[in-house]
Amino acid sequence: MVRSSVLVLAACGMLVFADSVCRAQPPGGPRRSGNPRTVFEVKTLPKDDVEKRILEVIEEVGRNQRAGNMIVPEEDGRLLRAWAEAVGAKHVVELGTSVGYSGLWFCLVLKKTGGKLTTFEINEKRAAIARENFEKAGVSDIVTIVLGDAHETVKQVKEPIDVLFLDADKTGYLDYFEKLSPLVRPGGVVIAHNMIPSMADPRFVKAITTNPDYETVFQHMDAAGVSVSVKKH
Repeated sequence: MVRSSVLVLAACGMLVFADSVCRAQPPGGPRRSGNPRTVFEVKTLPKDDVEKRILEVIEEVGRNQRAGNMIVPEEDGRLLRAWAEAVGAKHVVELGTSVGYSGLWFCLVLKKTGGKLTTFEINEKRAAIARENFEKAGVSDIVTIVLGDAHETVKQVKEPIDVLFLDADKTGYLDYFEKLSPLVRPGGVVIAHNMIPSMADPRFVKAITTNPDYETVFQHMDAAGVSVSVKKH
C-alpha cells in the first residue's frame, strides 16, 4: 500500500495528501493507539488576510451549522482545497451546495486564481444560508448559486470545468457525470463524496473505474469515502 500511495502523491505533487493515503506500517504490522484515523495533527493555516477571513467562516459554519445540514467533514474539505490547488482550478462546478461549507474550501483557491464557483442546490433555505456565508467570507463575487433541479439546470454550464464535485443525490451521480464529463478539461478532476460501498451507486463506480479517459483513486474510505478521477491528457 505504501508503494501505491507514493504514486498517488507523486501524481498529485502535494504531500498534504499523506495523512489520507500514506500509512506506512512499522515492522511487525500497524500499531494503533487512540483514533485509528489520526496519523498526524494538521491544521490549515491562513497564508494572508483573504484566507484568514474565509477560514474563520469555514470554522464558524462547521461549528454552528453542521447539525441538520449535509456538510463534508473538515478533513474532506481540506482534501477538496488541496486538489483544487493542485490543478490550479479556475472553474469549479459543485453539485450540492448545502450551506456553502465545501464551496468555501474551494474559494480559498479560486480567490487566488481569479476563478469562480458554480454551485447547484435544490433546497431554497439552504441556498439562502449559503449565500449569507459566502457574503460573510467575502467570496460572493466569485460564486454563482443555481437553484432548482440540477439534473436540468446543469445544462446551463457551457464553460470548461477544472474540478467537478458531486455531493448531491447519490443515484444522480451517473447522470451528472455523463452530462458534465465532456466539459472537464484534461488534467481536471471529478471528485465524488460518500463513496463507501454502502452509499455509492454501483453504476457510477463502474463508470469512473472502467472509463479509459480517467484515472480513479479512492481516499478517506475509513470515513465517508471520496473518489477522485483525474481526466487524462
